[in-house]
Amino acid sequence: MIGFNQKENNTVRGNFKGFFSFRPKCQICYSANDEYHCLLSKMGTSAEAEYAAFEDKVKRTVYIDNLSPQVTESVLQTALNQFGSVKSVQFIPNYLGPSNLAKCALIEMENAKQVEGVILAATESPFMISGMPRPVRARRAEMEMFDERPAKPGRKIVCSWMKPNDPSFADAMQLKNFAKKSFAEAELLLEKQLQEEEKLAHQQQDTLKTNYKKYEMIDALLADGTARRLARRYNMNVADD
Repeated sequence: MIGFNQKENNTVRGNFKGFFSFRPKCQICYSANDEYHCLLSKMGTSAEAEYAAFEDKVKRTVYIDNLSPQVTESVLQTALNQFGSVKSVQFIPNYLGPSNLAKCALIEMENAKQVEGVILAATESPFMISGMPRPVRARRAEMEMFDERPAKPGRKIVCSWMKPNDPSFADAMQLKNFAKKSFAEAELLLEKQLQEEEKLAHQQQDTLKTNYKKYEMIDALLADGTARRLARRYNMNVADD
């Protein structure tokens, strides 16, 4: 039998060590410390659920680049709805080059199978969107492509100022120099890509002009009767249309 000899703030003390609260905020929490850890546990569970939902979204998203600057969200939805249901379209801004560069976008589909269908179609045959003279490229999306990606549960990033006498100062400077080198390399590759695209654009323009002249010549031969005269000469039937 337990005898209660003290009552304070809705808390009863018996002939044993510890306290029991009549109205605990959680079914498994019987002290303020337990309630704090329970709250942290719930927050961790919520973060894990959010991160799991994000991972599922990444699996259902396809990355498409080499898009024409004139391509809009509605154009992409129309082009990819033939492979399934487009949930959302997010263009990735390019902060390093001019606005007339080819664009890239993240397109969320209904399931991962539809993503595979888009990638297969863009890989096996040229997939043109909005009259771009070069076909687009498609591949699976990666987590680092999303700017709104949630933090990974259990991971915490801490920023701090480092002094030259800090033991990790040399490593930090090495990372800083590596970042500068990566930026310079990316800028050089972008410049090289622009040169190649300009060269390809000139080649395509010359090919277009040549083909246009050929069609003009054919129209002229049909219009002045030269084609019909040649047909009679070689005993061939040529329709007027």
